[in-house]
Amino acid sequence: MTTEIILVFSILFITIILFAFEVFSVDKIAMLIIASLALTGLVKPEEAISGFSNTATITVLSLMIIALALEDNGVIASLARFLKNLHILPLFLLLPILMFITGGISAFINTTAVVIVFIKIISELSKRFNLPQSKLLLPISFAGILGGSCTLMGTSTNLIVNSVAKDLGAERFSFFEFSFFGLIFLIVGIIVVTIASRWLPNDSKENLQEAYDLENYVTTVVINKDSDLIDKKIEDTFLYTNPEISILKLTRNKQNTNAPGRYITLKENDKLVLMCDLENLSKLNDSQGLSIHKTQEDIDKSQLLNEEETEIQKKSEDWGFVEVLILPGSILIGKTLKQLRKQTFQNALPIAIKKRRNIRNTKERLIRKNINQITLKPGDRLLVEIPKNEIGQLYEMENVAILREHKTKSVNIKKRTISFAILILVVALAASGILTILISALTGVCLLLLTRCLDLNDVYHRINWQVIFLLAGMIPLGIAMNNTGADKWISDHLLNILSGQSNLIVIGLIFLITMLMSSVVSNNATAIIMTPIAIAVAVGLDLAMKPFILSVLFGANFSFFTPMGYQTNTLIYGMGFYKFKHFFIIGGILSLILWVLGTFMLSTLF
Repeated sequence: MTTEIILVFSILFITIILFAFEVFSVDKIAMLIIASLALTGLVKPEEAISGFSNTATITVLSLMIIALALEDNGVIASLARFLKNLHILPLFLLLPILMFITGGISAFINTTAVVIVFIKIISELSKRFNLPQSKLLLPISFAGILGGSCTLMGTSTNLIVNSVAKDLGAERFSFFEFSFFGLIFLIVGIIVVTIASRWLPNDSKENLQEAYDLENYVTTVVINKDSDLIDKKIEDTFLYTNPEISILKLTRNKQNTNAPGRYITLKENDKLVLMCDLENLSKLNDSQGLSIHKTQEDIDKSQLLNEEETEIQKKSEDWGFVEVLILPGSILIGKTLKQLRKQTFQNALPIAIKKRRNIRNTKERLIRKNINQITLKPGDRLLVEIPKNEIGQLYEMENVAILREHKTKSVNIKKRTISFAILILVVALAASGILTILISALTGVCLLLLTRCLDLNDVYHRINWQVIFLLAGMIPLGIAMNNTGADKWISDHLLNILSGQSNLIVIGLIFLITMLMSSVVSNNATAIIMTPIAIAVAVGLDLAMKPFILSVLFGANFSFFTPMGYQTNTLIYGMGFYKFKHFFIIGGILSLILWVLGTFMLSTLF
C-alpha cells in the first residue's frame, strides 16, 4: 500500500465519520474534502473543482430548478389533489394507493420535492378527516425512494452512478434501462410496508397542543427583577414541583451550571434553559416576572413603551402558537433563534426549537450551548408565537411546512399547464434519446424562464445547495481513488475473497456493502465511492459491468433502516412521529427482502 493510498483512505475514513456523526453540514464536509485532496496533491487543482462542472451535478441542479417550478405552479399539488377523495377508503387500501402514486410521481420529479408536498397534503388530510399521519408519512418516504429508483432522472444517485460509470468506460444507461427492476422493487415495497404498517405508531392528533405533547421543547427563560422566583430555592418553585418542566441549565454572571440542584437560590437576571411542553410554555409566557427568549436589556426597553400603547397592542393582537417544520432550502437554515428575533420573519416570534434527533444531538450536548446559539437545520421544528390574524403570512414562506390546517395558494392555471407540458417534454426528450438528460433538463429550465413560469431570483435561495456541494466535493474523491489506485487496491482484495465464488454471491456482497454504507453516509457519496470499486471487481472477474453498476445504484438508494441515510427519511423522522426502531425494524425488513430479491434478479443479467 502506497503513501498516496493511505492518504486517500484516511480522508475517506474521516469523511465517513463526519457524515455518520453529523459533525458538520454536508456542504462544509465537501469543501474540506476538496481542500484536503488539493493540499495533499492527490488530485490536480482542476480535478479538485471538477465536481462543479460535472454533468451529473449540473443535471441535478437543473432538475431541482424544474421541481421548484412544478411545485410553485401547482403541478405537483394537482397531481396529488384527488387524494382528498380517497379518504373514504380504509387505511389498508389507502396506504398502497398513496404509495403507488408517490412512487409514480417520484420517478419523474425530484423525490425530496414530491415527499415534501405529500407531507403538506397528508397534514391537511389528517386535520380534515382525522387520518393518522404516523401511518402514512414513513410509507410515503419509502415509496418516494423506491419510485425514484425506477428511471434515470428519478434521483440524483442514479445520475451520479451513470456519470461515474460512463467516465470509467461503462456504457451509458438509457432513461428506462432499469425501470423493470425498479417497478418490481416498488410493488414489493408497497406490499411489505402495507403489511408492516400495523406496527407503526398510531397518532390521533386533533389539535396543535396534542401534537406538541408528543415531545418537549427546549427554551430559555429569564428571571425579571419583579419575579416572585427571586431569592427562592428551586425546590420551592413550580419549576421543580411541575413534573412536566425540567431545568437543564442555569446561567448566572456568564457562569453555566448544568442540571442545577434543587437547593440553588434563584436570582434576578438568571437564565434558565428549560425543557417543557407546549402547555407549560404558554404558562411560562404568561407568568409574571418571566420572559421567554428575552434579555434584561430587551425587557427594560419594552418597559419604556407607553403603557397605553402597549395595552392597545395587547387588545388588538390575539397571539397563538404555530409549529413550523424546516425543509431543505429554507432561508431559516443556519439561523439561530437570536438572529430570527432580531430580524423577525413574517412578524413571528421564535419561542422554542425542537431539534431533529441525531447522534450528536443528545440532551447533554444540547444544553451546553445557549439556546439562542443553536442553529436551525432541515428536519428541525420551530415553535413561533404570532398574531392569529397574521398566521396566513407564514404560508408565503418557501420550504417550510406549517403543521396546522393548510390553506391553498392561488395558482395560475396557465402557468400550471405550461409547466406540466414542459415536464412532459423534458421526459420525452430524455426518454427517447433525442437529447441527453442534461441537455433536456437545461432546455426545460430555459423554457420555464422564457414562459415566466420561473423566477431565478426566487430560486437561488431555495435550491438545496448542500446537495450540489456534496456532489462537487465527493466527485474529486472518486478521482483521487482512481489516480492513486485505491479503488484497484480494494477491488484486488475483494477479488481474492470472491475468487471462485458464484456470481450470485459476488453481486449480493456488492449490493449489501453499498446498502450498509448508504445507511450512515449520504447515498450520493456512497454511489461515488462504490461505483469504481464495483466496476473494478467486474473487470477483474471478467464479468459484465451492468449488474455490478445496478447493484450500486439500487443499494445506494435503498436507505431504509436508518433515518439519516436518505433526506426524505430524515425529514419524516424530524416530525417526531417515529423512533429509530421504526426505521430499523420496518426499514430493515424491507431492505433485507429487497437485497435478496435484487441479488437474484441482477444475477440473471450475467
